[in-house]
Amino acid sequence: MSAAAVEITLVTLEGVRLDEVVDEYTTLLSSADANDEALDRLAPTPYPDDEHASRDFAEATRDDLLERRLADADVVRRALAPFQSFRASMTDDDMLRAHTLEVPRGEVDAWLRTLNAIRLVLATRLGIIDDDDHDPEDPRFGIYDWIGYRLELLIDAEMGD
Repeated sequence: MSAAAVEITLVTLEGVRLDEVVDEYTTLLSSADANDEALDRLAPTPYPDDEHASRDFAEATRDDLLERRLADADVVRRALAPFQSFRASMTDDDMLRAHTLEVPRGEVDAWLRTLNAIRLVLATRLGIIDDDDHDPEDPRFGIYDWIGYRLELLIDAEMGD
């Protein structure tokens, strides 16, 4: 690995699933449904008690913020491109084969922002407001936990741990 890149190791199944999740995330961002709580969580207002100021702020900033989030997600999608060929069919041998991606250091922040935003969307969909709302025994929280694990590994790799 070069000092100009961070290595991310994913087995094929993880890479395929992450690619699918990022695709779903970009679809959500592209829809820009003004009534979607998950999008509200990705573009929060600094004026929660002032409806007029909130609306003005959203009109001035929301589209740009969501466009930046889409651009970050595109960086991740390009890096995950090798996994797209496995979407149609994946053998048992393929499923657990490890792949190492080299993410240029200049793209790590896009990965971090994208994975964090996906976790925020999942938290909204699962009703997670704080740690008390998270049930690690509930299988619906699996992808939420896995994305958090991936975030932690990426941060550790970036910090050189």
